[in-house]
Amino acid sequence: MLKEFREFAMKGNVVDLAVAVIIGAAFGAIVSSMVADIIMPIIGAVTGGLDFSNYFTGLSSQVTATNLADAKKQGAVLAWGNFLTLTLNFLIVAFVLFIVVQLMNKLKKKEAAAPAAPAPPTPEVQLLTEIRDLLKKS
Repeated sequence: MLKEFREFAMKGNVVDLAVAVIIGAAFGAIVSSMVADIIMPIIGAVTGGLDFSNYFTGLSSQVTATNLADAKKQGAVLAWGNFLTLTLNFLIVAFVLFIVVQLMNKLKKKEAAAPAAPAPPTPEVQLLTEIRDLLKKS
């Protein structure tokens, strides 16, 4: 049973999938950092420093806090600003991934469009070429 598991785990598809998941997680962290550290501050500067993540609507009269963390401690809240921020982050991440996939597809098309080296002549063609060359010499 252990041998079968090892054979399964070492198959190319499983290893490729594991590598893809690890690289995907690292790429996701890079894109999330770009969104949080570069794009959202620019959007905040353009909108006058608005931080959508703290926008909420209290669902009970006991909620009197002005920030989301304290409001959640006081009672039920509808955190629509946080939802808006996460939706915007998703759209930006999806757009960046779309651009990356488009670039990869263009690179694949260029590789496929590049002329391939001519195939070497078959043994029959080589033999006929040698016979032709011998006949020219005589």
